[in-house]
Amino acid sequence: MPKLDPQTLSRRLGNRHDYIPAAGFDFLLPTYDLLTRLLGAPAVHAELIAGAAITPGQRVLDIGCGTGNLTLLAKNTHPDADLTGCDPDPLALARAHRKAHPATGIRFDRAYAQDLPYPDAAFDQVLTALMLHHLDSETQAAAAYEMRRILRPGGGLHIADVHADRLPRLLEDAGLSCDEITPVRQGHLGTVTYIRARSPR
Repeated sequence: MPKLDPQTLSRRLGNRHDYIPAAGFDFLLPTYDLLTRLLGAPAVHAELIAGAAITPGQRVLDIGCGTGNLTLLAKNTHPDADLTGCDPDPLALARAHRKAHPATGIRFDRAYAQDLPYPDAAFDQVLTALMLHHLDSETQAAAAYEMRRILRPGGGLHIADVHADRLPRLLEDAGLSCDEITPVRQGHLGTVTYIRARSPR
């Protein structure tokens, strides 16, 4: 039997969206934050933010933000940065909006990683955690080109993900240079690979 990509498998299991919802299915959304905490996502988020070295005034985009946990942690850690989270799941984004209220300097947009609604060179840094492995290889490649496009020259891309073997090549093909690739064994998530890449100056 041929291996199914994550999006096809999700649809066969009953997902009727053209994206994989937070927690896999809409009805499981209320469990998403608890589930990700139990799996160890907060430690992954903290490590990713520490590696990004965000500075005051920087414009930072979190792609595949879900319910906003990484975006909110980045904002709490770096209150003088301008944070945007994006995700195709409107129910997850509604939850992210509620969690962020009434903070300023943070916003959430509905968007797909492979078709970002932002102008060229709009962000100083891009973060994405535990999302890209949900995409098929063609969509991952398109997302890599979009990340390259919306990063300013010399801007940083910071990825934490599982099953990340092909990501460095996709990033290089998109014109990004991978400065650091670090696999780390992290609890229930297994091996999480941290990738730091940069847009050409």
